Amino acid sequence: MEKDKVGVILVNYKDYARRFLKDCRDSLLSQTYNNFQVYIIDNASSDESYSYLKNNYPEAKILKREDGSYSAANNLGAREAISDACKYLFICNMDTVLDKDCILELVKKSQEKEDEAILQAKIYLHENGKKTNKLNTLGNDFNFLGFGLVRGYGKREEELYFKQREFTYASGCALILTSALFEKIGGYNELFYMYHDDIELSLKARLLGHDIALANKAIIYHKYEMSRSLNMLYFMERNRLLTILLFYKVRTLVLILPALLILELGLIIYSIFNNWFKVKLKALAYFLSFKNIATIRRERRKMQALRLVSEKELTSSFVGYLKFDNKPSFLTKAISPLLNIYWQLIKKII
Repeated sequence: MEKDKVGVILVNYKDYARRFLKDCRDSLLSQTYNNFQVYIIDNASSDESYSYLKNNYPEAKILKREDGSYSAANNLGAREAISDACKYLFICNMDTVLDKDCILELVKKSQEKEDEAILQAKIYLHENGKKTNKLNTLGNDFNFLGFGLVRGYGKREEELYFKQREFTYASGCALILTSALFEKIGGYNELFYMYHDDIELSLKARLLGHDIALANKAIIYHKYEMSRSLNMLYFMERNRLLTILLFYKVRTLVLILPALLILELGLIIYSIFNNWFKVKLKALAYFLSFKNIATIRRERRKMQALRLVSEKELTSSFVGYLKFDNKPSFLTKAISPLLNIYWQLIKKII
């Protein structure tokens, strides 16, 4: 097993390294699996941040980038790892602490799978400087209107009514796949820039018939922060709609349209009362540009050309419910049951 080299890809952004690198680095240096190389992409790099990374993690390869694209940063790290003959790519957030057997268990689980798959580690929360037994996610669900939903957030595993039910996509916080599969699906779509990048990656694997699964014994602790800047909200909203347009067949887009229009109206009203109305309009305006429409059409053709599964197979794990970070708003409380009923009905048609 040790002969299989793993490329560990970490993305730094501005002050992330000063806040998170030490604990992540120390947990990587303590791994029981030794055949791996760390690649740190210094996103929006400065002389100061580059020097800090070089001085504080000399064993890692530091790669500089000028802008802040998370998707492009991961692609850069993956290309470097592939050129160094890494069989596996472990995409990992810097704000994490790995259990000593994390990489070992990820590789073991990868080797157990008969077909290539994207695997997610079991992610617990790291709060107030301590590891907890509260879950960040056991794998993520995908709402049919484009929302990514963490599974089991804030719960202890014994509290959950489900255990290993199928989920749609692996959290970008800690996922592993082979270099061969990464190249097969074309890596990250850099159009997404940040957010929904892990959904896009997993759905492409699903289009090709590959599994998304949990490596149950691979444990990692995440210093998860719920705060969202307006810029982040823009990409979350834009990329949610972008995902729908790229991956669904036209017939499915027609079927979900009534629910989508009602939800968008609800989100516009919600954004007015929560001070991100301009961000919501900006996200919607993206889809009115002729240049962007041409780009979406081109990317959509690429996605549909990858497809080896039916729409029913692709959407089999999609859900109708809405719930965010275990703190449902009035919007989700009111709309979630209706969306769930609607999705169950149109699933039968799909």
